[in-house]
Amino acid sequence: MELVKVGAQTYYLKNPTNIGIYKIDENNVYLIDSGNDKDAGRKILKIIAENGWQVKGIINTHSHADHIGGNKIIQERTNCVILTSPIEKCFTEFPVLEPSFLYGSSPFKELQNKFLLAEPSQVLPIAKNLPVGLEYFSLKGHSGEMIGIKTSDDVYFLGDALINAETIQKYHLFYLYDVKEYLNTLDYLENLKGKLYIPSHGEATTDISSLITLNRTHIHTIAKKIFDFCHVKVTFEEILSYLFQEYNLTMNANQYVLIGSTVKAYLSYLKTENKLDYEFNENKMWWKQVNNTSY
Repeated sequence: MELVKVGAQTYYLKNPTNIGIYKIDENNVYLIDSGNDKDAGRKILKIIAENGWQVKGIINTHSHADHIGGNKIIQERTNCVILTSPIEKCFTEFPVLEPSFLYGSSPFKELQNKFLLAEPSQVLPIAKNLPVGLEYFSLKGHSGEMIGIKTSDDVYFLGDALINAETIQKYHLFYLYDVKEYLNTLDYLENLKGKLYIPSHGEATTDISSLITLNRTHIHTIAKKIFDFCHVKVTFEEILSYLFQEYNLTMNANQYVLIGSTVKAYLSYLKTENKLDYEFNENKMWWKQVNNTSY
């Protein structure tokens, strides 16, 4: 992890999941997210100690394991508060909800891994508990109630609201809970005016316009691929298999639930937009284009 100062009170740790740091006074800091596991938590604590700081709180942008994985060890060692939005609070306090939510039932052993299942931590609602100098705002879409954080240095921490070009080029399909809300978030981000923007995965930047365009274009590319594939009646499993073959991806249990859930988010979006509809036949659910529609 590399500590980078980006404002009078604002820092971040360059990491596979970037970690924000905000000094509320000379000795005390709030973290923005905590990394993917207890090892990340230990590294964060080491850097905090080396700088003579103490962790007073953690703000989680959302409850995915790579953002809350360090929560427990940091909270146990510092007695810090943890803040997030109401829905993400539930998943952070009861992380088994995440693989259960993705799978749709009690998760089997292979889904109970650190990529999907963090350790639990105790959380307070962010409303009325946020320290002076920080603001939060809604960034729904990637998860149910993801938030971003703005610091007094006009630095924006954006969680997973923007996916970097390298990730899109490598994986093509990235997790989404609600496609429409994600597109709304991209529209919202276009109107932000800040000095620096820090996505959770990728480089800090002073200009997010091209990244917004890339993400929006890619969302519509995936949606159109699904729409076009449904020119005949197909099942969800056929759509999922098609996309993995189209992008030369390899299926495993984690990918099945993550990308499977994402495909369902696209189907919900296309259904809501009256592009696709479904029917039941032979005890299967079939998806097909709505007559006389296009994408």
